[in-house]
Amino acid sequence: MFRDCFRLLFVAPLMMLLACSPSADEPVTEQAAASAEDTAVAEPATESEATIAVRLYFISPADGDVVSNPVVMTFGIKGMAVVPAGQDAPHSGHHHLIIDAELPNMSLPVPNDDNYIHFGDGSASTERTLEPGEHTLQLLFADFLHIPHDPAVKSVQITIIVE
Repeated sequence: MFRDCFRLLFVAPLMMLLACSPSADEPVTEQAAASAEDTAVAEPATESEATIAVRLYFISPADGDVVSNPVVMTFGIKGMAVVPAGQDAPHSGHHHLIIDAELPNMSLPVPNDDNYIHFGDGSASTERTLEPGEHTLQLLFADFLHIPHDPAVKSVQITIIVE
């Protein structure tokens, strides 16, 4: 009972405060403000672990940006560690960039083609040459086997225009 009271009175409010507060190194922008629909919460592995708020987002470009080739893209994640594919570590994974496509089947490994780009080396940025016009971009974070986490850790889908 003491543990439940402690968690209710101290841990839960602290986790909510941390989840809602921007970090000092991150500017507050509309792009960085994730909606509840686009935020995943990793379940604790044991009852004694605190719940971790997870947020995946584009640092650049921003939704609606007009860009030129090569398009520089930088990704950010809060609440999980970025590790190369093949490394099975708790609360970790690597980025997948989805260009002009829908989210894949969440129970299978993320496809690997021109629309689903893997960053299994653990990187968090890329330069891509895209055809002129409008493009949608979305990030999906997946585990060491390229399988999306459950619940899915995904960014909002953004739209950019390439000149």
